[in-house]
Amino acid sequence: MVALEQDRAPTVRYGVDLGGTKIEAIALSADDGHELGRQRIDSPRGDYAATVRCLRDLVHGLQGRFGAGSVGIGIPGTLSPQTGLVKNANSTWLIGHPFGADLGDALGQPVRLANDADCLALSEATDGAAAGSPIAFAVILGTGVGGGVVAHGRVLTGPNAIGGEWGHNALPWPQDDERPGPACYCGRAGCVETFLSGPGMAADHQRHSDSEVTAAAIASAAASGDPACQATLARYAHRLARGLASIINVLDPHTIVLGGGLSNIPMLYQQVPALWGQWVFSDQVLTELKQAHHGDSSGVRGAAWLWAQDSEQRLRLV
Repeated sequence: MVALEQDRAPTVRYGVDLGGTKIEAIALSADDGHELGRQRIDSPRGDYAATVRCLRDLVHGLQGRFGAGSVGIGIPGTLSPQTGLVKNANSTWLIGHPFGADLGDALGQPVRLANDADCLALSEATDGAAAGSPIAFAVILGTGVGGGVVAHGRVLTGPNAIGGEWGHNALPWPQDDERPGPACYCGRAGCVETFLSGPGMAADHQRHSDSEVTAAAIASAAASGDPACQATLARYAHRLARGLASIINVLDPHTIVLGGGLSNIPMLYQQVPALWGQWVFSDQVLTELKQAHHGDSSGVRGAAWLWAQDSEQRLRLV
Protein backbone atom coordinates (compact mmCIF):
# COMPACT_ATOMS: atom_id res chain seq x y z
CA MET A 1 0.00 0.00 0.00
CA VAL A 2 1.10 3.53 -0.80
CA ALA A 3 -0.53 6.30 1.20
CA LEU A 4 1.29 9.50 0.35
CA GLU A 5 0.15 13.10 0.31
CA GLN A 6 1.08 16.13 -1.77
CA ASP A 7 1.42 18.68 1.04
CA ARG A 8 3.55 21.43 -0.43
CA ALA A 9 3.50 23.08 -3.83
CA PRO A 10 6.29 21.61 -5.98
CA THR A 11 8.87 23.75 -7.74
CA VAL A 12 9.10 21.25 -10.62
CA ARG A 13 6.26 19.40 -12.31
CA TYR A 14 7.04 16.16 -14.15
CA GLY A 15 4.82 14.80 -16.87
CA VAL A 16 4.92 11.53 -18.76
CA ASP A 17 3.02 10.72 -21.96
CA LEU A 18 2.70 6.96 -22.34
CA GLY A 19 1.94 6.26 -25.99
CA GLY A 20 1.57 3.12 -28.02
CA THR A 21 4.92 3.62 -29.74
CA LYS A 22 6.84 6.10 -27.55
CA ILE A 23 7.13 7.37 -23.99
CA GLU A 24 8.03 10.99 -23.39
CA ALA A 25 8.84 12.63 -20.07
CA ILE A 26 9.17 16.35 -19.37
CA ALA A 27 10.18 18.61 -16.50
CA LEU A 28 8.43 21.99 -16.21
CA SER A 29 8.96 24.87 -13.85
CA ALA A 30 5.94 24.97 -11.55
CA ASP A 31 5.99 28.77 -11.57
CA ASP A 32 5.67 29.57 -15.25
CA GLY A 33 5.59 26.28 -17.18
CA HIS A 34 9.06 26.81 -18.61
CA GLU A 35 10.52 23.60 -19.98
CA LEU A 36 13.57 22.44 -18.06
CA GLY A 37 14.26 19.18 -19.85
CA ARG A 38 12.74 16.18 -21.59
CA GLN A 39 13.48 12.67 -22.79
CA ARG A 40 11.79 10.29 -25.23
CA ILE A 41 12.17 6.52 -25.63
CA ASP A 42 10.36 3.72 -27.47
CA SER A 43 7.49 2.03 -25.63
CA PRO A 44 8.12 -1.58 -24.53
CA ARG A 45 5.08 -2.97 -26.33
CA GLY A 46 3.30 -5.91 -24.76
CA ASP A 47 5.28 -5.87 -21.49
CA TYR A 48 3.56 -4.39 -18.43
CA ALA A 49 6.45 -4.80 -16.00
CA ALA A 50 8.89 -3.25 -18.46
CA THR A 51 6.52 -0.31 -18.92
CA VAL A 52 6.51 0.40 -15.17
CA ARG A 53 10.31 0.17 -15.06
CA CYS A 54 10.74 2.49 -18.05
CA LEU A 55 8.51 5.16 -16.52
CA ARG A 56 10.30 4.84 -13.18
CA ASP A 57 13.71 5.23 -14.78
CA LEU A 58 12.61 8.18 -16.93
CA VAL A 59 11.18 10.12 -13.99
CA HIS A 60 14.05 9.31 -11.66
CA GLY A 61 16.51 10.37 -14.37
CA LEU A 62 14.88 13.78 -14.68
CA GLN A 63 14.50 14.15 -10.92
CA GLY A 64 18.21 13.47 -10.58
CA ARG A 65 18.81 16.55 -12.72
CA PHE A 66 16.10 18.92 -11.51
CA GLY A 67 15.04 17.75 -8.06
CA ALA A 68 11.89 16.34 -6.52
CA GLY A 69 8.48 17.32 -7.86
CA SER A 70 4.94 16.19 -8.62
CA VAL A 71 4.41 13.49 -11.25
CA GLY A 72 1.50 13.27 -13.68
CA ILE A 73 1.02 10.48 -16.21
CA GLY A 74 -1.07 10.46 -19.37
CA ILE A 75 -2.13 6.96 -20.41
CA PRO A 76 -3.97 5.64 -23.50
CA GLY A 77 -6.93 4.54 -21.40
CA THR A 78 -8.17 5.32 -17.92
CA LEU A 79 -8.43 3.92 -14.39
CA SER A 80 -11.73 2.37 -13.38
CA PRO A 81 -13.18 4.37 -10.47
CA GLN A 82 -14.60 1.10 -9.11
CA THR A 83 -11.47 -1.08 -9.19
CA GLY A 84 -8.48 1.22 -9.71
CA LEU A 85 -7.44 -0.99 -12.64
CA VAL A 86 -6.68 0.23 -16.16
CA LYS A 87 -9.51 -0.08 -18.67
CA ASN A 88 -10.18 1.04 -22.25
CA ALA A 89 -6.49 1.12 -23.21
CA ASN A 90 -5.44 0.49 -26.80
CA SER A 91 -2.09 -0.44 -25.23
CA THR A 92 -3.90 -3.59 -24.18
CA TRP A 93 -1.08 -4.91 -21.96
CA LEU A 94 -2.02 -2.24 -19.40
CA ILE A 95 -5.62 -3.43 -19.05
CA GLY A 96 -6.54 -4.99 -15.73
CA HIS A 97 -3.45 -3.78 -13.87
CA PRO A 98 -3.29 -1.34 -10.89
CA PHE A 99 -0.99 0.93 -12.89
CA GLY A 100 -1.31 3.95 -10.63
CA ALA A 101 -0.52 1.97 -7.49
CA ASP A 102 2.33 0.05 -9.12
CA LEU A 103 3.91 3.20 -10.50
CA GLY A 104 3.50 5.01 -7.17
CA ASP A 105 5.27 2.14 -5.45
CA ALA A 106 8.06 2.15 -8.05
CA LEU A 107 8.61 5.91 -7.73
CA GLY A 108 8.11 6.11 -3.99
CA GLN A 109 5.64 8.99 -4.29
CA PRO A 110 2.05 9.62 -5.34
CA VAL A 111 1.23 10.03 -9.01
CA ARG A 112 -1.81 11.42 -10.76
CA LEU A 113 -3.04 9.64 -13.87
CA ALA A 114 -5.38 10.83 -16.61
CA ASN A 115 -6.37 9.80 -20.08
CA ASP A 116 -3.85 11.07 -22.63
CA ALA A 117 -6.51 13.01 -24.52
CA ASP A 118 -7.53 14.72 -21.28
CA CYS A 119 -3.88 15.73 -20.85
CA LEU A 120 -3.84 17.13 -24.38
CA ALA A 121 -7.02 19.07 -23.67
CA LEU A 122 -5.67 20.49 -20.40
CA SER A 123 -2.40 21.55 -22.02
CA GLU A 124 -4.03 23.28 -24.97
CA ALA A 125 -6.67 24.97 -22.82
CA THR A 126 -4.01 26.19 -20.38
CA ASP A 127 -1.55 27.86 -22.75
CA GLY A 128 -2.14 26.41 -26.20
CA ALA A 129 -4.49 26.62 -29.16
CA ALA A 130 -7.62 26.66 -26.97
CA ALA A 131 -6.37 29.12 -24.34
CA GLY A 132 -9.26 31.40 -23.40
CA SER A 133 -11.92 29.05 -24.79
CA PRO A 134 -14.66 28.40 -22.21
CA ILE A 135 -15.29 24.93 -23.67
CA ALA A 136 -12.63 23.00 -25.59
CA PHE A 137 -12.61 19.52 -27.06
CA ALA A 138 -9.22 17.98 -27.81
CA VAL A 139 -8.74 15.05 -30.15
CA ILE A 140 -5.90 12.57 -30.44
CA LEU A 141 -5.56 11.16 -33.95
CA GLY A 142 -2.72 8.66 -33.67
CA THR A 143 -2.32 4.97 -32.94
CA GLY A 144 -5.78 5.29 -31.40
CA VAL A 145 -8.47 7.98 -31.31
CA GLY A 146 -9.39 9.71 -28.06
CA GLY A 147 -10.92 12.91 -26.84
CA GLY A 148 -10.91 15.15 -23.81
CA VAL A 149 -13.11 18.00 -22.60
CA VAL A 150 -12.00 21.09 -20.69
CA ALA A 151 -14.62 23.51 -19.42
CA HIS A 152 -13.56 26.77 -17.77
CA GLY A 153 -10.05 25.49 -17.18
CA ARG A 154 -10.90 22.06 -15.73
CA VAL A 155 -10.93 18.61 -17.29
CA LEU A 156 -14.45 17.20 -17.17
CA THR A 157 -14.72 13.74 -15.68
CA GLY A 158 -17.70 11.66 -14.74
CA PRO A 159 -18.61 8.59 -12.69
CA ASN A 160 -17.38 6.19 -15.38
CA ALA A 161 -14.13 8.06 -16.20
CA ILE A 162 -14.93 8.00 -19.91
CA GLY A 163 -15.62 11.68 -20.67
CA GLY A 164 -14.68 12.53 -24.25
CA GLU A 165 -14.27 8.91 -25.41
CA TRP A 166 -15.76 9.52 -28.84
CA GLY A 167 -13.37 7.03 -30.48
CA HIS A 168 -15.54 4.13 -29.36
CA ASN A 169 -18.81 5.47 -30.65
CA ALA A 170 -19.97 4.31 -34.04
CA LEU A 171 -18.92 6.43 -37.01
CA PRO A 172 -21.94 8.73 -37.46
CA TRP A 173 -24.05 8.89 -40.60
CA PRO A 174 -22.28 5.85 -42.13
CA GLN A 175 -22.33 5.31 -45.85
CA ASP A 176 -23.27 1.95 -47.34
CA ASP A 177 -19.66 0.83 -47.85
CA GLU A 178 -18.85 1.76 -44.23
CA ARG A 179 -21.27 -0.77 -42.71
CA PRO A 180 -20.79 -2.71 -40.48
CA GLY A 181 -17.26 -1.29 -40.35
CA PRO A 182 -13.89 -2.74 -39.37
CA ALA A 183 -13.58 -4.83 -36.22
CA CYS A 184 -12.30 -2.92 -33.19
CA TYR A 185 -10.22 -4.24 -30.30
CA CYS A 186 -13.04 -3.19 -27.97
CA GLY A 187 -15.15 -6.04 -29.38
CA ARG A 188 -17.42 -3.95 -31.59
CA ALA A 189 -17.24 -2.94 -35.23
CA GLY A 190 -17.36 0.41 -36.99
CA CYS A 191 -15.95 2.50 -34.13
CA VAL A 192 -14.66 5.97 -35.00
CA GLU A 193 -11.18 4.74 -34.05
CA THR A 194 -11.21 2.04 -36.73
CA PHE A 195 -11.61 4.73 -39.39
CA LEU A 196 -9.75 7.76 -38.01
CA SER A 197 -6.67 6.31 -36.30
CA GLY A 198 -3.39 6.03 -38.21
CA PRO A 199 -3.81 2.25 -38.62
CA GLY A 200 -7.43 2.90 -39.62
CA MET A 201 -6.37 5.25 -42.42
CA ALA A 202 -3.76 2.73 -43.61
CA ALA A 203 -6.31 -0.09 -43.61
CA ASP A 204 -8.82 2.03 -45.53
CA HIS A 205 -6.17 2.85 -48.14
CA GLN A 206 -5.31 -0.83 -48.51
CA ARG A 207 -8.97 -1.77 -48.97
CA HIS A 208 -9.31 0.72 -51.81
CA SER A 209 -5.90 0.46 -53.48
CA ASP A 210 -4.46 -2.91 -52.40
CA SER A 211 -1.36 -0.96 -51.32
CA GLU A 212 0.05 -1.44 -47.81
CA VAL A 213 1.58 1.85 -46.60
CA THR A 214 1.53 3.89 -43.40
CA ALA A 215 -0.67 6.89 -42.72
CA ALA A 216 2.40 9.16 -42.80
CA ALA A 217 3.36 7.81 -46.23
CA ILE A 218 -0.19 8.33 -47.47
CA ALA A 219 -0.17 11.98 -46.37
CA SER A 220 3.22 12.56 -47.96
CA ALA A 221 2.23 10.95 -51.26
CA ALA A 222 -1.06 12.86 -51.33
CA ALA A 223 0.85 16.14 -50.95
CA SER A 224 2.96 15.09 -53.94
CA GLY A 225 -0.14 14.52 -56.07
CA ASP A 226 -0.75 10.77 -55.79
CA PRO A 227 -4.44 10.31 -56.79
CA ALA A 228 -5.08 7.18 -54.70
CA CYS A 229 -3.63 8.80 -51.58
CA GLN A 230 -5.55 12.01 -52.21
CA ALA A 231 -8.74 9.95 -52.41
CA THR A 232 -7.89 8.30 -49.09
CA LEU A 233 -7.40 11.69 -47.44
CA ALA A 234 -10.69 12.92 -48.91
CA ARG A 235 -12.53 9.95 -47.37
CA TYR A 236 -10.71 10.57 -44.11
CA ALA A 237 -11.69 14.26 -43.99
CA HIS A 238 -15.32 13.38 -44.71
CA ARG A 239 -15.38 10.90 -41.85
CA LEU A 240 -13.60 13.28 -39.48
CA ALA A 241 -16.14 15.99 -40.32
CA ARG A 242 -19.02 13.65 -39.48
CA GLY A 243 -17.36 12.51 -36.28
CA LEU A 244 -16.69 16.04 -35.05
CA ALA A 245 -20.14 17.26 -36.11
CA SER A 246 -21.63 14.79 -33.64
CA ILE A 247 -19.38 16.26 -30.92
CA ILE A 248 -20.46 19.81 -31.78
CA ASN A 249 -24.12 18.76 -31.62
CA VAL A 250 -23.68 17.40 -28.08
CA LEU A 251 -20.99 19.60 -26.53
CA ASP A 252 -21.03 22.82 -28.61
CA PRO A 253 -17.33 23.58 -27.96
CA HIS A 254 -15.78 26.92 -28.82
CA THR A 255 -12.59 25.22 -30.02
CA ILE A 256 -11.69 21.75 -31.23
CA VAL A 257 -7.97 21.01 -31.11
CA LEU A 258 -6.37 18.19 -33.10
CA GLY A 259 -3.31 16.40 -31.75
CA GLY A 260 -1.50 13.18 -32.59
CA GLY A 261 0.41 12.30 -35.74
CA LEU A 262 -2.49 12.80 -38.15
CA SER A 263 -3.06 16.33 -36.86
CA ASN A 264 -0.08 17.33 -39.01
CA ILE A 265 -2.08 16.98 -42.25
CA PRO A 266 -2.70 20.62 -43.32
CA MET A 267 -5.72 20.00 -45.55
CA LEU A 268 -7.84 18.86 -42.61
CA TYR A 269 -8.10 22.40 -41.22
CA GLN A 270 -9.72 23.66 -44.41
CA GLN A 271 -11.69 20.62 -45.54
CA VAL A 272 -13.25 19.49 -42.27
CA PRO A 273 -14.87 22.83 -41.28
CA ALA A 274 -16.06 23.21 -44.87
CA LEU A 275 -17.87 19.87 -44.56
CA TRP A 276 -19.13 19.57 -40.99
CA GLY A 277 -21.97 22.10 -41.37
CA GLN A 278 -23.97 19.44 -43.26
CA TRP A 279 -24.48 17.53 -40.00
CA VAL A 280 -24.33 20.23 -37.30
CA PHE A 281 -27.78 21.14 -35.99
CA SER A 282 -27.34 24.90 -36.33
CA ASP A 283 -27.76 27.66 -38.87
CA GLN A 284 -24.03 28.39 -38.61
CA VAL A 285 -20.99 26.76 -37.04
CA LEU A 286 -18.77 29.08 -35.03
CA THR A 287 -16.60 26.32 -33.55
CA GLU A 288 -12.95 26.69 -34.56
CA LEU A 289 -10.75 23.78 -35.60
CA LYS A 290 -7.09 24.25 -34.66
CA GLN A 291 -3.89 22.26 -34.54
CA ALA A 292 -2.34 21.66 -31.13
CA HIS A 293 -0.02 24.57 -30.38
CA HIS A 294 2.44 22.35 -28.53
CA GLY A 295 2.39 19.63 -31.19
CA ASP A 296 3.05 16.08 -30.07
CA SER A 297 4.43 17.42 -26.78
CA SER A 298 1.07 18.79 -25.70
CA GLY A 299 0.00 15.59 -23.96
CA VAL A 300 3.14 15.38 -21.86
CA ARG A 301 2.78 19.04 -20.85
CA GLY A 302 -0.80 18.41 -19.80
CA ALA A 303 0.29 15.45 -17.70
CA ALA A 304 2.74 17.72 -15.89
CA TRP A 305 -0.10 20.15 -15.10
CA LEU A 306 -2.42 17.50 -13.63
CA TRP A 307 -1.48 18.36 -10.04
CA ALA A 308 -1.96 22.06 -10.73
CA GLN A 309 -5.68 21.58 -11.41
CA ASP A 310 -6.33 21.49 -7.68
CA SER A 311 -3.36 22.12 -5.43
CA GLU A 312 -5.42 21.32 -2.36
CA GLN A 313 -6.57 17.90 -3.58
CA ARG A 314 -4.71 14.92 -2.13
CA LEU A 315 -4.17 11.64 -3.89
CA ARG A 316 -4.23 8.30 -2.11
CA LEU A 317 -3.06 5.21 -4.00
CA VAL A 318 -4.00 1.79 -2.70
